[in-house]
Amino acid sequence: MKITLCTKTDYDRIVTDVADFWSDERAETIRMLHNPVYFHEFGTTAYVAKEGETIVGYLFGLYSQTTPTAYVKFVGVRQSFRQRGVGRALYGYFIRNARKQACGELKAITSPNNKDSIAFHRSLGMSPDGEPNEEGIPVVRNYGGPGVDRVVFRMRI
Repeated sequence: MKITLCTKTDYDRIVTDVADFWSDERAETIRMLHNPVYFHEFGTTAYVAKEGETIVGYLFGLYSQTTPTAYVKFVGVRQSFRQRGVGRALYGYFIRNARKQACGELKAITSPNNKDSIAFHRSLGMSPDGEPNEEGIPVVRNYGGPGVDRVVFRMRI
């Protein structure tokens, strides 16, 4: 597996194949959230993992303008490549580059109903902020706007 900067061709392939990274039922919503700004304006923090010519995973991140924080917006792994360390490798690559930019913290956000994402981020050693919701999942209330709670993960890097 090789990790490189995301190219326009890579970005186009990701949004074309988004259902293979996220699921059919979430594909259209996720596709709309994959704004090309992550590639065009934050291109030095947009990465793809490839095996041969196949994009097996990707990570779109950015560095905060106000704090020394690296933020992961999206990390996606093709369904057929899950449980092979692709997401972990992408995070590691991003963290190494974030440290070079003097970032001392990593941040990622997910929804309280995304159990796989919560388990993955915890496995990386990230800790959630907030107070337990009715299911016992720590959330930051209204993080995504009124009535939109989110799991906000942080980790010192």
